[in-house]
Amino acid sequence: MPDVVFSVDQARSMRDQEVPGHNRWHPDIPPAVTVRPGAEVRVESREWMDGQVVDSDSANDIRDLNLNVNHMLSGPIAVEGAEPGDLLIVDVLDIGPVPQETGPVAGQGWGYTGIFARDNGGGFLTDRFPDACKAIWDFHGQMATSRHIPGVTFTGITHPGLFGTAPTADMLGRWNAREQALIDTAPDRVPPLAMPPEPRDVLAGTLTGADLDRVGREGARTVPPRENGGNQDIKNFSRGSRVFMPVYVPGGLLSTGDLHFSQGDGEITFCGAIEMGGFVDLHIDLIKGGMEKYGVTTNPIFMPGNVEPRYEEYISFIGISVDHENDANAYLDATLAYRNAVLNGIEYLKTFGYTGEQAYLLLCAAPIEGRLSGVVDIPNACCSLYLPTAIFDFDVRPTADGPHRADRGQCAVTT
Repeated sequence: MPDVVFSVDQARSMRDQEVPGHNRWHPDIPPAVTVRPGAEVRVESREWMDGQVVDSDSANDIRDLNLNVNHMLSGPIAVEGAEPGDLLIVDVLDIGPVPQETGPVAGQGWGYTGIFARDNGGGFLTDRFPDACKAIWDFHGQMATSRHIPGVTFTGITHPGLFGTAPTADMLGRWNAREQALIDTAPDRVPPLAMPPEPRDVLAGTLTGADLDRVGREGARTVPPRENGGNQDIKNFSRGSRVFMPVYVPGGLLSTGDLHFSQGDGEITFCGAIEMGGFVDLHIDLIKGGMEKYGVTTNPIFMPGNVEPRYEEYISFIGISVDHENDANAYLDATLAYRNAVLNGIEYLKTFGYTGEQAYLLLCAAPIEGRLSGVVDIPNACCSLYLPTAIFDFDVRPTADGPHRADRGQCAVTT
């Protein structure tokens, strides 16, 4: 087993670890550990919400989540000799849940998917699904099942949702300025258009006092992906993957976390993967001057591994860039097109007895394929969503006999 360079006691908050992690991006957060190029290391990870969600049949915990704490990241990891303009080569050697069969922490034999309440985070379809809901998933080796979404079993494609390097102070300022400008276009919107710096509940490694306060005022929230990588939620970033991370500050200051047992393309509920704590094994190396050599001006380069669920048959749902409620056309809007593909999938699954919330949660957690099918045929972009038929224990394909409708219960809801 590789050396554990960042250790997590899953029974304790990330704040109470011997070496705490962090939940903001800031260049002044000190490295938790320094490694040499060529090192193979294990990084243990706390579940992204630091244990706020429990294995229960109530979604009150999702409704009441304190979003200021996310994401609980492991790191930063400094790499000897890494300088601005270099590329870190990071290989994912192995990844998995907390290596215990059962326990109270997400990752100890179970994980969760949540629909965030509209007034506390929201999600891709928050106007259609404004209330908090939850599904608990049980792990059986590589397989996942849920008492809240019966009739499905699928192979997870385990991956870290978040992987990033530290920004420079200038980058940080530009991120915050452009996101605040977006917020200012609709400052009263619920949910907000972006999440500005938030001093409450900030965690910045070992920093305390005035240094911690400054990170709280300046640090960027870890919710969106940015030029440093961050919360990209790429489901194929699993075993065997390689990512080339841009280095902006000395040492690179690499951090990871937000581990997922499985996820569909888009992570569409915001809390749309199967969230868990666990570990990731990495090989870390360095390309000197790699950013200039390979034309990397922003964002990492990614090579997916060859380990993923193999499904041979899919049923696909199509969406175009039309607001069907208002019969209004948008111009090549791929987000609207994918939204419509998701809605079409939900309506289809409802004919088999699932509630809309169950269908929404399933399309978040299962290894669906989301595809950008056309963005040139004006005015309508076309996106498609591919759902594996083999994950169901009944025939989900259209037939002349009609859908096999059954009572499929309900996901966890609020009380």
